[in-house]
Amino acid sequence: MRELFVSQLDKIIWQYKLAPETINLPAKPSVPEIQIFTLALKTPELSEDVLRCIDQAIPFPIIYQLTAENRIKVKAAYKHPHDADSTKWLVEAYFETAWQPFDSERAELPVAVDLVGLYETLLRQLLPLPAKTGESLKAHLARLGQLRSKQQEYQKLEAKLQKEPQFNRKVELNKQLRFLKQQLEQLQ
Repeated sequence: MRELFVSQLDKIIWQYKLAPETINLPAKPSVPEIQIFTLALKTPELSEDVLRCIDQAIPFPIIYQLTAENRIKVKAAYKHPHDADSTKWLVEAYFETAWQPFDSERAELPVAVDLVGLYETLLRQLLPLPAKTGESLKAHLARLGQLRSKQQEYQKLEAKLQKEPQFNRKVELNKQLRFLKQQLEQLQ
């Protein structure tokens, strides 16, 4: 882990702390404050292990601004307190924007009534699919997780179909692929 930090990161800057005393929004136990870190990278990509290590060390939601070669992108994971032990935080999958020019115009903070709403809105901006009407953030993330696993399953079946020499097995694999495609369309 130490080698990843040394080889991929130039510096870490604690850019902002979004808390009741800094932005005048009430906190809740699930989001007492939000940290914004800027990570200057030595390489164009950063291992998620580095981000996961930082997320495990700091017990608050963190949004990362990654900078490299005059470009910037935002990356974050849904982070929430563990249901059984509120002193431990769970880190879900990471989501990110595409690389943008460093001097591109940035959006203002979204309107929110509390830090939970602000955090959810900031995270939803990173998600690849829009939320369905009335869908909670947890349900939205669960749907994205299902979508990813179904896509992987679809790719494996396609590869298996390409390698299969027997016609009757190809027919069965095609049937499974059509069923998976329908499930993917429903999740999207």
